[in-house]
Parts: sequence; structure tokens; C-alpha cells
Amino acid sequence: MGTQKVKLASTDKQIQVFEKHLLLDLRAMDRMIREGWFNDKVTRIGAEQELCIIDKNYRPAPLGTEILKKANHPNLVTEFAKFNAEINLTPREFTKTCLSEMETEVTDLIEVFRKAAKGFNVEPILVGILPTIRKFDINMENLTPMERYFALCTAINKLRGSVYELKIRGIDELIMKHDSPLLEACNTGFQVHLQINSDEFVKMYNIAQAITAPVLSAAVSAPILFGRRLWKETRIALFQQSVDTRTTSNHLREFSPRVTFGNKWLKDSILEMYKEDIVRYRILLSTELTEDVMRKIDAGEVPQLEALSVHNSTIYRWNRPCYGISDGKAHLRIENRVLPSGPSIIDEMANASFWLGLMKGMNQEVKDISKLMEFDTARNNFTTAAQHGLDTKFTWFKGAKISASKLILKELLPIAENGLKSVNIASADINKYLNVIRERVESGTTGSQWMLNAYAKLRKETTNEDTLTIITAKIVENQKKNLPVSKWKLPKIDDVLDLDHKTLLVEEFMSRDLFTVQPNDIVSLVAEIMDWQHIRYVAVENEKGLLVGLLTARILLRHFNSVDGLSGDPVPARQLMNKEPITIAPEATIKEAMAKLQKCQVGCLPVVKGKRLIGIITADSFLQITKRLLGAKSRK
Repeated sequence: MGTQKVKLASTDKQIQVFEKHLLLDLRAMDRMIREGWFNDKVTRIGAEQELCIIDKNYRPAPLGTEILKKANHPNLVTEFAKFNAEINLTPREFTKTCLSEMETEVTDLIEVFRKAAKGFNVEPILVGILPTIRKFDINMENLTPMERYFALCTAINKLRGSVYELKIRGIDELIMKHDSPLLEACNTGFQVHLQINSDEFVKMYNIAQAITAPVLSAAVSAPILFGRRLWKETRIALFQQSVDTRTTSNHLREFSPRVTFGNKWLKDSILEMYKEDIVRYRILLSTELTEDVMRKIDAGEVPQLEALSVHNSTIYRWNRPCYGISDGKAHLRIENRVLPSGPSIIDEMANASFWLGLMKGMNQEVKDISKLMEFDTARNNFTTAAQHGLDTKFTWFKGAKISASKLILKELLPIAENGLKSVNIASADINKYLNVIRERVESGTTGSQWMLNAYAKLRKETTNEDTLTIITAKIVENQKKNLPVSKWKLPKIDDVLDLDHKTLLVEEFMSRDLFTVQPNDIVSLVAEIMDWQHIRYVAVENEKGLLVGLLTARILLRHFNSVDGLSGDPVPARQLMNKEPITIAPEATIKEAMAKLQKCQVGCLPVVKGKRLIGIITADSFLQITKRLLGAKSRK
């Protein structure tokens, strides 16, 4: 998330001062490029590892701040939500055994975090989107209490209002509203940095844009959000929509989302992107700006360019240009933000190696990649890869049509191998990581495909919530073994899960696939719905989706057994329905729901948020829980 010493740019004076420093930073960078200030002698790589924290029920555990305090390690830092954390990896020279060294560092720091988390009875998991995350988890109470995060949420709310709509369609469809940009906290990634020579930045950035799609197609690992099967890499759609500051209007004006692939190839300089970002995007955050950048340059000192860095941190290009200082010298780098966290550390390192090798290899292969492909083609390839993964058919150089698998296996892996060899990467590391990609593509088993296959298998035998829990548990198990996802076996329904069902929430077990009627619908229709769908309860909601009543099989049986039920005019639902049904909130525990069912002597509880009907939980739901508990006990 960048520097934490920021605040909301709330007054005209603050914005004006920030704008002044922003323009000065651009002039300073322009001068630095012309005068050759950048360190181009050494190429370094780095990465940021984002992770989720889960409890013993495999649900998000908002304990990040407490765990980090206990771990007390400078490389372990906070993230947007309390149930996330980030590991900053040490920048290292891009040569020899740097890749295996990075894998070792990730493994060691994950273990540091795991040991600290163990004291809270929770643990880390590397996953692009946690399958078991619930809408309940992304409320503002779980925002990490730091000024930067509050300022960012406030700024986004100020521009777009407090209603966030998600509309994502895949195998299933997700349409929902939320009240904060904390939706973005559902995403975790493995962000890879590559230092770029200043005189090659334009060429290398365009290469990064062109290769993003095929690299992503082999790396997809986040197909499920809130129990819905969406894009193969749902992070891409979710991130754009969760921090989108645009609002709808009746006019067809062009507005750019703050999460963007970009709008055109670079032509002359990195400054083109920074200028475009100033033109297109409002200033959200500010910081204390005291640096006189031009005086520093005149004195031969490297400036921090704080205003430029802060503004850049609020525009989320999937390939983000970055300015930094190392060993007292300025450098430029590209941050690849498309790669997901997980499925295992070796998978992450394979993804990173593939991208890094392609960056170097393509630099040798092509003179100007923008002459071989239209920018709109590269952008469309990216979106299609996020939606379909290895099932994508790309439009490649000079308009050639080629499948993702064939492109990767026949063309790109050899280029990546040559690229890694050109910087003297150890042959053992090249073979190790690129073979992970090769086996994954040949088998068609990306993280997303494994998860979807597991979902299809388990869903035939158990509930949606149980399915997502078993999948998450299997991810944790395979991750600890550091197995590449292509070697993962599908989970079984009888895999032992040691869950504390008393702490699980109604939201996790309620049925969302509701069959409802409106007050004026006739009870004969209600009876047919019950018969067709094999259900005993039908909620009655008005045109606004508010719960106004409940009809049960017992109510209908009494009606049709009466004299009036056999003749006369059709009877509307409102005449027979229970107008004050017993309800429960989605954040109530299963234990509370069971107690309410017993106390009130009812067979179902409509689940409401406010007065809006969002689900239903019945006595049958608890049979599933009992079955799971008895099964786990007998296996033990």
C-alpha cells in the first residue's frame, strides 16, 4: 500500500499545495532522466507477499495487528483489512540463485508469521480470494486502524458515494451492493518488482503489457467469491469495481477507472503515464511535503519525489511504474500486480520466474512490441485471460490466433528460458520453476481449475458452505507441503474437518436460492411451488424485497382441509400467511439459531438484514451439521 504517512487531501489549500509539488516532481524526474541519474548497472528483483488469516473454522480472522505485534519483524506489515497481512521481501540482484533464495525467504517469513499466529489459534493462507470469505467479513469494523486506510476509504466514498455495486458474471452471477471499498480486501496477490534500465523503460513497459495476458492465463487461481463461481481470476474484476470512483450518468463521457490496464502504448518516456494519471485522476491523498526537489538536484542529492509517489500509490495500474531509491541511487521498476497469492509458494515463484524470464527474453526477441500488436488487442487479451484462463484464445503478434496452451508451451516458455539464462540464473532454478508452469499448462490444472473441479465434485454431496470449507482446508494442507497445484488431488467428502460448529454463522449455512411469492399470489400457486421444489416453507416478500410474511406446509394443509379451501374464489397469500414470522440475522451463530428454533417451536427462520429477506435456514440445515459432526467423530 506504499508509504503510511499520508492523510486525506480534504481542503482546497492542501490539494493546491500537493498539485504544486506534483508538478515539481515531474520536472525533477524529467531532468533526472535527461541527465542520467538512474542506477542502470545493477538489475534487482523484489516482491510483496499478501496473505489471509483464518481461524480454526477456515474463516477470516481479524487479528493481523495483534499477530504482527507479537512477531515483531520489520518485513511483516499490515494490509487493508485486519484479516490480511503483507510480507515485504528483500530486493536482490537478478542473477544466479536469486529465485530459489526468494522462495526460501518467503517460506521462512511465512513460518515466522505462522508461529506468531499460533498463539491466537489462527494461521496464514496464501489464496487469491479466500473461498470462505463472507460479506459479513468486509464491514468497516475489519478495516486496519491506520490513517492511510481510513483516508483512502473516505476519499473514495467522497467521489462515488457510499454504495458499491458488484456485477460479475461467470458460471454463476454475482450482483450485490456494499457500503465500503473494503471489498478490495477480498483480494491477495504476489506482486513482483523488476528494476528497469531508464533508457529501456518504454520498450520494457510495453513488453510487460503485451505478456501480461498469457502469464495470467497460466496463473489464474481465484474463481470463487461469496460462493459464486465467476471469472477464472475474479480478483481482476473485483479490484476494479471495489475502488472505482466513477459514477453513472446519462451522458456518454469517457472516464477511466483507478484500476486500469492503461489506454495506449508508451512512446517516449515513463513520464507519459505519470502525466496521464494527473490528468485523469483526482488527488485522493496528501502527505507532509517539505522537500525542495530542484534544490536537491542542484546539490547533487537524490530527491524522494514524495508527491509523485503518493499519487501513484492511488492509481492501480496492473503493471505499475515505480520510482525508488536504493544504495543512494534512484531507480525505475515495474510492479506486476496481476499474479495471485498461492496456490503454493512454488507456484508463486514459478509465476514470477515465467514473467521475469519473458521480460528479459522478449527484450532480446523483439525490437518494438507495439509494432506487432495493437494496444486494444493486448488489453482485450488481458480481460479474456482473467475470465477464461487457459481456455483463452489469444490474438497474438501480427493478428495470429492461438490458444493459451499452445502459445505458452511452444513459444513463450522457450523465450522465458533464454531470458533467465541471459542473466545467468542457475540452471536448476530455471528447470525447477519453468517445469512447474509446463506441467500446469499441459495438465490444464491451474489453481482456478483445481478449485472448480473440487467444487463440482463436492457440491453433489454436501452443502455449498461445507464445500467451500473443505476446499479451503485442502488448500492449507497442500500449501504446507509446498506442492505445485498441478499435483494436487481433489478433496473427498469424508476429509476430516475439525470445526467448531457453534461459532459458525447463519450466513454460512442459510439457503440463498429462495423461492418466494408476493402477497397477492394465490395459495394454490404456493402449494405447487412447494410440491415442485420439495420445500415446506415459502417466504412472502413485497416488491421491494422486504419480508412481509411466511407460508408453511402446515398452514396450507389446514386451509385445503377446510370447507373454504375446496371452493370459492382464489385465496391470496396475504390472507393466510404468518404476518410476523420469527426471523434471525445473518451474523447470528448456528448455536443461536438452533436455540431460537427450539424456543419458538418453528421449523424455519427467514434470514433478514434490516427487513430485507436474504436467506432461509431450516431444521434440515441442522441435519447437515449433525451429519458432519457424527461423521467426523466416527472417523476420529
